[in-house]
Amino acid sequence: MSIITDARAYLVDLPVEAVRTDAVQSFLKQETIFVEITTSDGLLGRGYSYTIGTGGTAILAMLSDYLLPKLIHRDARHTEAIWRDLFASTRATAVGAITSLALAAVDTALWDWRCRRTDQPLWIAAGGASDRVPLYDTEVGWLHLSIDELISGAKAALDSGRGGVKIKIGKPDPAEDVERLAAVRGALGPGIDLMVDANQSLTAADAVRRARLLEPVDIYWVEEPLPADDIAGHARLARSTTIPVAVGESLYSIGQFAEYIQQGAVGIVQADVARIGGITPWLKVAHLAEAHNISVCPHFLMELHVSLCAAVPNSRYVEYIPQLTAITSSRLAIEDGAALAPDTPGLGIDWDLDAIDDHRVA
Repeated sequence: MSIITDARAYLVDLPVEAVRTDAVQSFLKQETIFVEITTSDGLLGRGYSYTIGTGGTAILAMLSDYLLPKLIHRDARHTEAIWRDLFASTRATAVGAITSLALAAVDTALWDWRCRRTDQPLWIAAGGASDRVPLYDTEVGWLHLSIDELISGAKAALDSGRGGVKIKIGKPDPAEDVERLAAVRGALGPGIDLMVDANQSLTAADAVRRARLLEPVDIYWVEEPLPADDIAGHARLARSTTIPVAVGESLYSIGQFAEYIQQGAVGIVQADVARIGGITPWLKVAHLAEAHNISVCPHFLMELHVSLCAAVPNSRYVEYIPQLTAITSSRLAIEDGAALAPDTPGLGIDWDLDAIDDHRVA
């Protein structure tokens, strides 16, 4: 057995690496919540999750006060049982962001430990479907950027081999969204996938209208057009447009994804490993999507999602949006526009522990 003898959590604040704005908010900072577990055989696993500016201390309290004490004396090999038991112990706060983000920090630590113990990279341990995944770029498409900035950024992304570019939408005048997208499409031509993201800012009627206006631009997907709890609205939108509807970053359980799929309300699944509660449930969502012939293109966390996307056969893209530069010693390996799955045992993230200590706040 490999008994967990110690489990601890701490919070690190990271400034944003670029100005990031969308239709509803600005990215203030990344609160990164780490969990470290140590087992009786001397092995250590390190996992993490995140927020984009608020709630980090609440997640830390959930971990320290409730979840981590339940890990002591557990066999670290029992990943599924531990996840299920921890989830069951938080029924009063599940399903929800705080609980899922706390569970994710624990679960990614357990997977890191598991992969290190078996001397395997995560992408092999979780499935081993491919050693690389295409990238699309979000950093060049923020809402505050001018049309000229959008075009120059998109061209740079294309020159670096990215297969797609995502542009934020949600301007007060729909015609301005169309103008921005049409300008980028005109500058780049048809050889690049062009995604849009409304960040849940539209009404159901407005989403149908904007999708109709954007169809001539040949949009690859429209992301989070409506509030995440409006499944019926997403289903109506999906029936009304040829543009695939992408959702997932604001869903926090396997059941929520199952309902979206059952209702025909999603064409691209964007499960976020932190917000779904870790690698254990992320893989279930990915395989659920596979069973329904739906591609997976996860939200954010490219340094971790590259390995998960490489693990499953139905991944299509990893989102290029770096945020761990300040606390890692190496960068995501990119070759011919694709992210390469790390071959080192564990999560494949080369943490700079001194830098992490310098950014620790709680």
